[in-house]
Amino acid sequence: MQQLSATDLCRLAADLSDEHGPDAMTFARRAVAAFEAEGADDRARFWRTMCVFLNDIYEYGLDPDRPVTLH
Repeated sequence: MQQLSATDLCRLAADLSDEHGPDAMTFARRAVAAFEAEGADDRARFWRTMCVFLNDIYEYGLDPDRPVTLH
């Protein structure tokens, strides 16, 4: 399986945000809940990560065109 980098994930979140605006966070949270309910932990984890990036984009102005550093 190919691994996505933090930059790839950030760009995906930015695309989602550009496409859906603030509703992107709602969609991501619903996906987390749905996948957790199904027991699909990997999928829920992916959408939790999208929530983190979306929050950083909205709250802190994270620029998806700049390198991303995870701590």
